[in-house]
Amino acid sequence: MLSRQNLIHRVLGLCFGAAAIALTAAPLGAQPDSAAPTIEEATEFVAEAEQHLIELGLEAQRASWVQQNFITLDTEMLAAKAGERAVTAAVQYAKKAPRYDGLTLPADVRRKLEFLKLSLTVPAPGEPKKTAELSQITASLDADYGRGKYCPPGKECLNLEQLSDTIDESHDPKELLEAWNGWHSIAPPMKERFARYVELGNEGARELGYRDMGALWRSKYDMPADDFAKEVDRLWNQVKPLYDQLHCYVRAKLVEKYGTGVVKPGEPIPAHLLGNMWAQDWSNVYSLVAPGSADPGYDLTERLRAKGTDALGMVKYGEGFFTSLGFAPLPQTFFERSLFVQPKDREVVCHASAWDLDNVEDLRIKMCIQVNAEDFQVIHHELGHNFYQRAFNRQPNFFRDSANDGFHEAVGDTIALSVTPEYLKKLGLIDTVPPPSKDIGLLLDRALEKIAFLPFGLLVDQWRWKVFSGEITPAHYNESWWQLRRKYQGIQPPIPRTEADFDAGAKYHVAASVPYTRYFLAAILQFQFHRALCQTAGVEGPLNRCSIYGNKEAGKKLEAMLAMGASRPWPDALEALTGSRQMDATAIVDYFQPLLVWLKEQNQSRTCGW
Repeated sequence: MLSRQNLIHRVLGLCFGAAAIALTAAPLGAQPDSAAPTIEEATEFVAEAEQHLIELGLEAQRASWVQQNFITLDTEMLAAKAGERAVTAAVQYAKKAPRYDGLTLPADVRRKLEFLKLSLTVPAPGEPKKTAELSQITASLDADYGRGKYCPPGKECLNLEQLSDTIDESHDPKELLEAWNGWHSIAPPMKERFARYVELGNEGARELGYRDMGALWRSKYDMPADDFAKEVDRLWNQVKPLYDQLHCYVRAKLVEKYGTGVVKPGEPIPAHLLGNMWAQDWSNVYSLVAPGSADPGYDLTERLRAKGTDALGMVKYGEGFFTSLGFAPLPQTFFERSLFVQPKDREVVCHASAWDLDNVEDLRIKMCIQVNAEDFQVIHHELGHNFYQRAFNRQPNFFRDSANDGFHEAVGDTIALSVTPEYLKKLGLIDTVPPPSKDIGLLLDRALEKIAFLPFGLLVDQWRWKVFSGEITPAHYNESWWQLRRKYQGIQPPIPRTEADFDAGAKYHVAASVPYTRYFLAAILQFQFHRALCQTAGVEGPLNRCSIYGNKEAGKKLEAMLAMGASRPWPDALEALTGSRQMDATAIVDYFQPLLVWLKEQNQSRTCGW
């Protein structure tokens, strides 16, 4: 996970919260709004914003690092205050940026102004009372989600983590249903405030020149907002046949497990049975659907521990992947300042994240590393963020970011795709590479994570875009949510739902107003990147067996794209790596081709679809 990718964009992406109230203060910038804007003024405005935000970002970044590594009331207050100062300034600059829309500006100045404008995920209306109201609503929705609990009659209340443990691990339909329904019961009180948030956010978006918040969010992708919506649909249609086969196979296995009274053949799968609260990752049902010959013949966790690997050794494996491609080693400060092991003397946020504290080379990882196969993948992913951060550190401050918000996560996952048995053998972690017949289990396990996610990654913002545009009204929030989940995921609620429910609000990104399409794009791009790098490396054979480890040509091409940062529209960055200016989901089908053939064989006598 990339928690701190760019100081300026970190500032711009900080939670809306109380900082929005500060919009009533005098705006930044030297020229009064009554004066006619000039090219010189616009250039000076951008330079001031760039310098001021980087200074505030440094302060906020370091305060946040300390807070997450030393969790106390005091560090939380200091981090919140630093973040408030930074986001207040960012919001004020963003609100002033449209003043220069009518000017013919140098390309870099125009791009930076667009970054400022589009940085506002939830744009506040200019009227102070409405700004304060929107701030209160967004803060309360976020807080309600965070403290949400289900309290069974006569029993101890359960939070999301505890309820998710049941969903992840249990195979008792009654337990699963209670946990699912219990968590979704926290959302109905949010519905009325969410509807008001939509009204106020849309008003703010229109003041910035956008039709609604959805149009603003889609305008962040270097193409007209409506064209981007069509692009997302095109990508989904490329991969849908693979998803349909996976859905058909998994549903049949769930019928075998639970019976036709719980899972009906030919219908959408009940949402509580797929091992994840939102049915967005089906990895936890692998034991129910795995083929008989799934064992790859080795246990990576066991092999790592047998070699005496510790947390630092895990990091060194990841760094070695990048140096094998020709990247320079990480600076010594990375090893001195990162957190690799959970401390025994204090509370820390253990969730893995990659940090860049000075926007140059103060790179760090914060992760409580466990020596196991999962964290071996994770550390390769996280270091992908760090090497991306360093690659673009010579760009102007506003361009020290990924080409679009899907690229950063995609790069980390691209590296993780090269953690193959072939790679493990080169490291001496396994003695022999399993035969191709063993690939099906590995591919199915990965598909339950990667392919199962795609329709959910798409539909969360499909729903919100329709809500923002007014196509979906508050009277139909829940009905429309489940229409989209049936259409894209082939998932249905396990019990009847009404408009008294607000099931979209049971997903953090909806309650906290975090755009979600970036995750869909990352899921597409990582395979496109992987295929292009494997072609550059001249690796032959199945795409799922390719690792670019040790290939300097692939490393050179990857580093060239990373170094572009956000200085050019994302199609330019994509072309630099893949030779194509268009995102292409066929790479996913190529990667999972052996599994697709196998799934079709398994599904020959089944009725697929819903």
